[in-house]
Amino acid sequence: MRRERGDRAADERAREALGAVRAEVGKAVVGQEGVVTGLVVALLCGGHVLLEGVPGTAKTLLVRALSASLSMGSKRVQFTPDLMPGDVTGSLVYDSRAGEFAFRPGPVFTQLLLADEVNRTPPKTQASLLEAMEERQVTVDGTAHPLPVPFLVAATQNPVEQEGTYPLPEAQLDRFLLKLVVPLPPRDVEVEVLARHAAGFDPRDLDAAGVRAVAGPDDLAAARAAVARVHVAREVLEYVVDVARATRSAPSLRLGASPRGATALLAAARAWAWLAGRDYVVPDDVKAFSLPVLRHRVQLRPEAELDGASVDAVLESVLAGVPVPR
Repeated sequence: MRRERGDRAADERAREALGAVRAEVGKAVVGQEGVVTGLVVALLCGGHVLLEGVPGTAKTLLVRALSASLSMGSKRVQFTPDLMPGDVTGSLVYDSRAGEFAFRPGPVFTQLLLADEVNRTPPKTQASLLEAMEERQVTVDGTAHPLPVPFLVAATQNPVEQEGTYPLPEAQLDRFLLKLVVPLPPRDVEVEVLARHAAGFDPRDLDAAGVRAVAGPDDLAAARAAVARVHVAREVLEYVVDVARATRSAPSLRLGASPRGATALLAAARAWAWLAGRDYVVPDDVKAFSLPVLRHRVQLRPEAELDGASVDAVLESVLAGVPVPR
């Protein structure tokens, strides 16, 4: 009994710490609570996030504020057409003193990597992130170099600019746990943003905005352990599978979600259930993260695109057609 009480107390402390992270990010970014929650869920799952939105929607600021609210190392890489793979992963450098080549780690060797405008760099450099995201290591000259723990890639991309960009291949898109769409703010939120700037808010100075570190790797480790204990009933597991399988037979989709997509949906649903204060998953948890988990794992048929269909609308239609367990 003492151990169970201790576990519950530790779980609650970890939940409060992660809740405080969401509040700290809110000091710098207004009106993006859903995106902030998605980033926290990704941290809990050990997954990566692709942030998509038009310029000026605070995508980079979101990740910087998240980094400032966590006692974790972070680095930023601006992806450009001339960026080379070694500029991300690191490379062998000749050490004249030792008379041999030594590995010099690149910016990927951090706990939170901001890959800014990831679709502006060629596929060769985009692929340099594949091993790091999936295997949590970088291999150079046959030697594997493990990455820090925890490790999360938060990549941003602009959906409206096509010239000079390189769409991410399906293999790399599947490495992202979530694709979060950063929307334009409603009028009242945009007024609040301007009011903050008029009062002297500087997005480059998060310390002045009062953003401070309120959680660290220990809190995250405790939270991940708690999420792993969240119960998932057989009926909910079957519901997750039914949702993934329904995308494969949807008339408007030429590519549906793979079993990895179903696994990702289960992980996100468990993390969201734990954040909501429950130790079990309900179908609504699955519904809440179906779009962020699946929207980058499915592809529209050309005729559906010509008809003006969107991936999110098709997924919502698929969800509506899958029976919900009671």
